[in-house]
Amino acid sequence: MNIFHLPDLGEGLPDAEIVEWHVSVGDNIKINQPLVSVETAKAIIDIPSPLSGKVSHLYGRINELIKTGDPLVEFEGEGQRDTGTVVGEMTNNDALIDEQRNDQQNVSVNAKASPAVRALAHRMEVDLAMVTPSGHDGLIQSDDIRRVARILADIGPMKPLRGVRRAMARNMSQAHLQVAPATVVDDADISLIQQTGDITPRLIRGLIAACQVEPALNAWFDAHATARRLLSPIHLGLAVDAPQGLFVAVLRDIQNENLEGIKQRLDGLKQKISQRSFSADDLRGYSITLSNYGSIAGRYAMPVVLPPTVAIIGAGKSRDEAVVVDGQVVIRNILPLSITIDHRVVTGGEATRFLHAIINDLQRAE
Repeated sequence: MNIFHLPDLGEGLPDAEIVEWHVSVGDNIKINQPLVSVETAKAIIDIPSPLSGKVSHLYGRINELIKTGDPLVEFEGEGQRDTGTVVGEMTNNDALIDEQRNDQQNVSVNAKASPAVRALAHRMEVDLAMVTPSGHDGLIQSDDIRRVARILADIGPMKPLRGVRRAMARNMSQAHLQVAPATVVDDADISLIQQTGDITPRLIRGLIAACQVEPALNAWFDAHATARRLLSPIHLGLAVDAPQGLFVAVLRDIQNENLEGIKQRLDGLKQKISQRSFSADDLRGYSITLSNYGSIAGRYAMPVVLPPTVAIIGAGKSRDEAVVVDGQVVIRNILPLSITIDHRVVTGGEATRFLHAIINDLQRAE
């Protein structure tokens, strides 16, 4: 028997969810024939067969989570192996998840409840951490368990986060644990811009100009080495809101584009979003992030910096506002801006110079 294990699919991703099997038990398949489609924290990936042979067993069902390095497919005999197939070092990056789970268990253990009440909670599948105690000195009563059980029955069962949403949960937890965030806000007068229906191309042009003025924000930070890497190319990550959750798509080497080129790159990105045709490389390796949350609603925000990047720029919803210009009250189109930095790496001066450069570019005519 020859067992093929789930390979490392990039950046040490700890697991993948089975989306679709392309083979069945008993099939005779060839090297590089599509084996299975899996969804990782980054994208949906088709895994080819590393050898030719007869499939004798499939490990895992549709929607089941398989950890990197776990058995995936079993073949009869040794088969003909593709020596070019690279299955990198199997790594498991579950430390954060385990730590969170342990914290949750500690809350349940420390909750005040009698053994009978704990048994009732276990039987009714109620986590003590979710229960507000009504007894003396914070003691959880059986009625408290039943109340929470009724609420849970009304709202339905919990559904595990999968794919993009699971990745979002992990990324936000990582950012919360690692980053020392600081946010600066300001306004840009965009009255000279004729087409403001989609301000994203001008925001990107302003970001490119700001990276030239203050390159410290286009960087990666290695917390373990306490070292940063300043990057010359700008691999812009665009935060995208989708039904599946939040993900970040990458526009690589965007520093080489003029305004028209930026618009064309954005059109291509929108097409990928509508078709959900991202590759894994389209969703990783960004060096700085832009979130145009104002296309929906909101003025100012505190966007979240995702390691190893050190900065994210946010744009709110523009509005007409009365402002004073040369001693006169006039109506201007005002765009609120936010910038969050990892203050372990980026200074306040660097952040404000960067923001000032974006504003200067936005306040220019086309």
